[in-house]
Amino acid sequence: MDDLFAARAETRLESVAPLATRMRPRTLDEVVGQPSLLAPGAAFRRVVESGNPVSMILWGPPGTGKTTLARLVAHHTAAAFETLSATSAGVKDVREVLARARQRLEMDEQRTVLFLDEIHRFSKNQQDALLPGVEDGTIVLIGATTENPFFEVNSPLISRSTLFRLEPLQPEHLAELIDRAVTDAERGLGASGLAIDPDAREALALRTGGDARLTLNTLELAATLAEGRGSALIEVDDVEEALQRRIVRYDKAGDAHYDVISAFIKSLRGSDPDAAVYWLHLMLEGGEDPEFIARRMVIFASEDIGLADNRALEVAVAAAHALSFVGLPEAAFALTHAALYLATAPKSNSVTTTMAAARKAVREGPAPIVPPHLRDSHYAGAGEIGHGAGYRYPHDYPNHIVDQQYWPEGQEPLTLYRPSEQGAEKARAEWFAELEASIGRKRNRK
Repeated sequence: MDDLFAARAETRLESVAPLATRMRPRTLDEVVGQPSLLAPGAAFRRVVESGNPVSMILWGPPGTGKTTLARLVAHHTAAAFETLSATSAGVKDVREVLARARQRLEMDEQRTVLFLDEIHRFSKNQQDALLPGVEDGTIVLIGATTENPFFEVNSPLISRSTLFRLEPLQPEHLAELIDRAVTDAERGLGASGLAIDPDAREALALRTGGDARLTLNTLELAATLAEGRGSALIEVDDVEEALQRRIVRYDKAGDAHYDVISAFIKSLRGSDPDAAVYWLHLMLEGGEDPEFIARRMVIFASEDIGLADNRALEVAVAAAHALSFVGLPEAAFALTHAALYLATAPKSNSVTTTMAAARKAVREGPAPIVPPHLRDSHYAGAGEIGHGAGYRYPHDYPNHIVDQQYWPEGQEPLTLYRPSEQGAEKARAEWFAELEASIGRKRNRK
């Protein structure tokens, strides 16, 4: 009788659940996308179909099927399925789940799959509380995270779990979901008699960022809007109104913080101004700290442009100053100005390579001894101990340069700076080579 009431309650809940919940796949074959996990012979599929799953971490963006796959793992295992959300659960909840799981094993020999959503939000102590149950097999842990688990999940827990990565769904996958939801009379919109215009379908599939849940929620709202105006056809305007504006998939506190700034810097380095300003404004629209962006551009100006265009550093610093002076949104002009300048400037990494060579020489070379003629002589008594004796003042010589020892005593001079032939640096290097030649200095050192 209890099972009958439970079944009726579940049916009632399904009837009022959001479309995304009603359309949740019931088998692996209903899951769209994720070929690296679900293709015949793929490791994840073999693990699930074996009925003997392992603890795992599912890492991927929102709406890519992490919860669905966890449920299917439990279904194929005939296991009890328990869920916790790291945003609301604590150590006490974890211990209660472990106690129930042990009881099932002892009384019914039934395994328990624990699905822990947003596992990255669990503290170290909370994650540690899971370890005994994972180690002894009391539970099969399936942790879901949108963040890089190597940054956010404790090493002991990662080492006891298999990591599976999910990718954003492609538009063709989302289009398949849309068609299925529109035509399915049992769980979808099929009983309503609604259809979707092909252009509306394409717009919806393209503009929801690979997120199946968002796609179906938007479709449900667009269907309501179409019905509200007495139409049996979901049109582009319905989708546009349901979306309201493009969804920005960016979490300034998460993985995207590192990935998007990396894409921005690599676009600048690759001299692609269009891509650079795209990533810049993705960050700004997503709420990234603009000072963080400005700092990275100042670093980039010397790291990747350097002497090829000395004005690059001035422009980047000016943009950072403008940001502190006027703030957003007006400072977006200055940041865009700087990004375009940096992307289109000639590139040289000679500052970077020179820094690396200098650090290597300092760390691996002998202990430096400053030659007497280079030592400080601006104090009483310095001359008596020979400090500064023999120093030749370059401004007293032609071209304001003189050949003398500038390296530590006993250390062979090295060539640390090797100029590029990019932009202004080429002309500067040619001029400096002539200057050095005038005093007989040779830079073809080790």
